[in-house]
Amino acid sequence: MNVFKILAVILFLLIIQLQYRLWFGDGNVQQVKVYQQRLDTLKIEVRLKQERNEKLYAEVLDLRKGEAAIEERARYELGMIKHNETYFQVIE
Repeated sequence: MNVFKILAVILFLLIIQLQYRLWFGDGNVQQVKVYQQRLDTLKIEVRLKQERNEKLYAEVLDLRKGEAAIEERARYELGMIKHNETYFQVIE
């Protein structure tokens, strides 16, 4: 009977130690929740940056393919016109 009491005390102390580590030790439940929230935030940021990169990559491919895209961009962003072309500005 004495052996069972010692075994029960040892098991009880082991359970207490494991519970302490679970709730208060390194990598406890609260830390895991904080890390999970940070991971979720980082996943959203990564997804947004991947979408941005895909758009930029598509634009680069478009610019590499033809002069039409370059011409459109030059007209829109720089206000350039072709030789012998008349420019009209509409003011509303």
